[in-house]
Amino acid sequence: MMRSSRQSKGTAKLLEHHATTPRRTTRSLSRFAYTDTAPWPTSQHGPQTPDMEDSISPPAKKRRRTSTARPAVKTELVEDTIRSTCSPPKAAAPARRARKPATRKTDPTTGETRTSPPSDWEDTYNSVKKMRAPGGPAHGAAVDTMGCERLADRTASARDQRFHTLISLMLSSQTKDTVNAVAMQRLKTELPAHEPGAPVGLNLDNVLAVDASVLNELIRAVGFHNNKTKYIKQAAVILRDQWNGDIPDSIAGLTSLPGVGPKMAYLCLSAAWNRTEGIGVDVHVHRITNLWGWNKTKTPEETRLALQSWLPRDKWREINWLLVGFGQTVCLPVGRRCGDCDLGLQGLCKAAERKKVMEGRRIKQEETVQDEGTGRVVKKEVLVEGVSVKEEVDDELPRQ
Repeated sequence: MMRSSRQSKGTAKLLEHHATTPRRTTRSLSRFAYTDTAPWPTSQHGPQTPDMEDSISPPAKKRRRTSTARPAVKTELVEDTIRSTCSPPKAAAPARRARKPATRKTDPTTGETRTSPPSDWEDTYNSVKKMRAPGGPAHGAAVDTMGCERLADRTASARDQRFHTLISLMLSSQTKDTVNAVAMQRLKTELPAHEPGAPVGLNLDNVLAVDASVLNELIRAVGFHNNKTKYIKQAAVILRDQWNGDIPDSIAGLTSLPGVGPKMAYLCLSAAWNRTEGIGVDVHVHRITNLWGWNKTKTPEETRLALQSWLPRDKWREINWLLVGFGQTVCLPVGRRCGDCDLGLQGLCKAAERKKVMEGRRIKQEETVQDEGTGRVVKKEVLVEGVSVKEEVDDELPRQ
């Protein structure tokens, strides 16, 4: 009873305070709440009922006000100001262009079918030519110095040079240009003469006379050398018997030779006879033009027909050289260098890898200074968004 009377007095004081203090909410009474978490003591009459202040629950958590009238937090403004003043400007991504592939349309009046070129083909083509030019990222490809049309011995007769071009194309299938060039060099310097006193090297008579095993050993480095040895020996007989010892000057004649397909025939006709009647489409041309969305084809021959339906004829010869070198240096079959490619940076290639393109768009600055002590010109490249600094000495520039 003593405890109950004390609790009653405490409750009365609490009520009196609550009555004399206007506009008090239950939240203001939370500081008087009973906070002991132990169970309430029991008596012989059962559990005792807690007093009113003990039954007041803890205040609910305050809700965050979302009123738009509340001013913005100053720290956020400070952070934004620091970020805008200290961070370098990012390179703006070019606007996306609407790409339209080549489409075929039939004139309802004449019935003539015409193919409209892709919408951005000229921009793409000119960008590749710029990259393939000296100083560009795609310059100096293997095809530039060791392409099949460059492997003929310029000191040989015109007929032998045409024969060299045909043989180099037959060896090039499934073989890198560097490997093909080595095999051609061995043939031009080590192929035995067909008779004593005759010159050693690559010509029709020596190929006809050489044993197949010797020829196979000389070209062992190229892919499928066993089949190519057989094709070269068979083609040599056909050239001797049907073409007066020279190579055919037509696509039909060239494709009649064993191991020679349309790609080799069109390239050979252009390089050996200086006549361009079609596009030489190899794996690079077929792969890259499909990546660009110029065509949706499954075989190189389908790609050739698709390109010839709209590409201007004056570009039929150089497109092979352009795209082969581009595929050897930048648009590689594995590990494409999209960050170094103008097509990806300009938004012209739909197949460009986004991560590599974003990395390539990082702002670069180059400073050229001259060392007063040595007189050398030092190029200093700074990545604005990075932390690395690259310095190099350019000895090719004139010294003072």
